[in-house]
Amino acid sequence: MPNNTESTGGTFKEWFNADLYHSIADSFEEHVSEFDRKQFLALTIEGIEGRELMDRLRQTSRAAQASLPGDYPAQLEVLCEMAEPLENGLIGCWYSDFVGQFGTAHPEISLPALAHLTQFGSAEFAIREFILRYPEQTLSAMEEWTQHDNEHVRRLASEGARPRLPWGKRLDLLIKDPSPTRQILSNLRDDPAIYVRKSVANHLNDITKDHSEYVLDLVTGWDRSSPRTSWIVKQGLRTLIKQGNPRALDLMGVGKPAELAEISFSVSPAHILFGDTIQLELQLKSSSKATQDLMIDYIVHYVKASGRTQPKVFKWKRVSLAGRESLSLAKRQTIKDFSTRKHYAGHHKVEIQVNGQRVAEAGFDLSN
Repeated sequence: MPNNTESTGGTFKEWFNADLYHSIADSFEEHVSEFDRKQFLALTIEGIEGRELMDRLRQTSRAAQASLPGDYPAQLEVLCEMAEPLENGLIGCWYSDFVGQFGTAHPEISLPALAHLTQFGSAEFAIREFILRYPEQTLSAMEEWTQHDNEHVRRLASEGARPRLPWGKRLDLLIKDPSPTRQILSNLRDDPAIYVRKSVANHLNDITKDHSEYVLDLVTGWDRSSPRTSWIVKQGLRTLIKQGNPRALDLMGVGKPAELAEISFSVSPAHILFGDTIQLELQLKSSSKATQDLMIDYIVHYVKASGRTQPKVFKWKRVSLAGRESLSLAKRQTIKDFSTRKHYAGHHKVEIQVNGQRVAEAGFDLSN
């Protein structure tokens, strides 16, 4: 989780505050009389201003370990007994962080604990410590979790094993060979919870960055007549679809090149300043007698600091275009900086992609 994330009530890191730590301390005291409240509060509250989000979360688990009596198994038992839904799931992640930091020598009790604690705050980061140390044992347990009644546990089976989980440790063993998670994904391909299905789709999309044919072979073998499975496949192949991968487009039903008689595309105004808005206008006319399914994207070639350009594909519209029918589309986009994208002056080419084929281009000049 990035440290600069904000909520409507301020930065997320402010959720880890003195009131929260006093509340956690109260809960510990209810479960174990030997809990060192003074030390816990000193370790969490003193110096809190200098800690960012993940530092505060990590410091919470460190303080618990230092303030609870007994060894790790005894401490874990207390933690599992006192764990409860907190203000939000992000705060509850510290329960699982405790296990990831201090329980890797005890997988036999830590793995079941993570399945329990993930219901109060996702264990997707903590479980990776165990995958790295005990891949077969951990992935075997995660495969069993795909049958769990609780959707948070089922999601952990997929999310925790994502090879490239944002803000989580990279799982190089699964980047090299994704096959150990094959059954996990297959078991969850028709899961009733959208929370789980989103994770499965993101997991598949992670793998496509290194093993596109593997993913395409996998989902081709799935029964996509289920709307839930079909949705997962579409979302899981989104990067390949944007890239115009022929097999991915074919699975989406838009693998055939579009038959177009007329194409007109423009970007206006031709010259803009930072913060201005551009207007994209597209007109298409079918040259086919039959109805065509079209997936229309546009690609902005953003100028980088080096002066080179980098393409970014944006989804625009998917339509069924009747024979000889015309289509007009318009879209506005403001050119401003984001945390994930900084703009630089220069000529920005914009292309239209239909069913994976580049069919038209225009552009605009951005000035300081």
